[in-house]
Amino acid sequence: MKQPYRYQGRQVPPDPQNAFRLGEGKISGYCSVALGALSLLAVLAYLYPSWLTTTELRRVYDAGQLQQVLKYGMYFSLFFGVLTFALNGYRRLGALGMVLTLGAFALGGYRVPVGPVEPRTLSLGVDWLILAFLGSVAVFTTLEKLFPKYRNQNILRPEWGLDLLYFCINHLAISAILIYANYHASHFDWAISPAVQGAVQAMPVWLQVVLIILCADFVLYWEHRLFHEVRWLWPVHAVHHSVEHMDWLAGSRGHFVQIFSERAMVMIPLYLLGASEAALNAYVAFAALQAVLIHCNLGLPFGPLKYLLVTPQFHHWHHGSEQPALDTNYSAHTVLFDRLFGTYHMPVAHWPAEYGTTVRLPRTFMAQTLYPLRQWLKRLR
Repeated sequence: MKQPYRYQGRQVPPDPQNAFRLGEGKISGYCSVALGALSLLAVLAYLYPSWLTTTELRRVYDAGQLQQVLKYGMYFSLFFGVLTFALNGYRRLGALGMVLTLGAFALGGYRVPVGPVEPRTLSLGVDWLILAFLGSVAVFTTLEKLFPKYRNQNILRPEWGLDLLYFCINHLAISAILIYANYHASHFDWAISPAVQGAVQAMPVWLQVVLIILCADFVLYWEHRLFHEVRWLWPVHAVHHSVEHMDWLAGSRGHFVQIFSERAMVMIPLYLLGASEAALNAYVAFAALQAVLIHCNLGLPFGPLKYLLVTPQFHHWHHGSEQPALDTNYSAHTVLFDRLFGTYHMPVAHWPAEYGTTVRLPRTFMAQTLYPLRQWLKRLR
């Protein structure tokens, strides 16, 4: 008789060397550098909006009002930089933050004139990077500190710098991703049904959103499952699974092939349904927030929602490297398709003891980018 699997608790020992503590200057130093770097990027985006901002996002925000946010960000960067010297700790970080901010002031600061923007097909999403980073830090870092699953896990946990690099690259490439996704979806013109689109548009917006979530989830489930179960595709997806410490930043790690593939595949149901703009915007906001949330170091129980929607515990099991969790929990939005197709794994009383791949991947961005190619070449020999 097969013995039931014995789940073990995850041990996260304290790491005081990388912890943030008041009065040391470390918090001030990192805040100064972060705000200084974001300020410099924002000023460059104001100077070269056609090249450094995204057309879709510009429709949503008021560039003039955001200059007031930039103003306070620049002054706070200087304040935190000075504070590192007052506290006599992490002064190099404080100095770097001030240099970045003074460079932003030298280029025009928050007084760069805002005018019409010449549209370009391809640009870097600097505005998307800045807003996504600020919003994610404000919302998800706060949640992780208030309701952590693993209280000893630091913000600066192992390999946070690598995942921050993935975060930046994937957000900067947003225009290229959208262009590719739209181009891919346009190949399905033959499948468009005016009758279906008319029926969808006649629905209440909330029902359109539910329909979009279910259709997108069905496509993403099978796309995700193929990445796991097709031998030649796994090395690409293994990059995402190489994360060994889960938090809001961990979900950013992903090979560019997977990133482009996921966006292209999910565009197909959105394109064919022809839902209203309001419904599409609601879905995009829901999907973006959920994608970050489910990777968080968050111990909230979520009550009955965990039996309906993908939550951190459910998705953490997908990232677990223990035998019962391997190749399970493929869904992105709801647990429905894992239930239907027999890939559901959710021991409610337990969380994974270990994360990552069973065979450890290289630990640098370039090595991980080349990892699938090297694996394919090995199989061809």
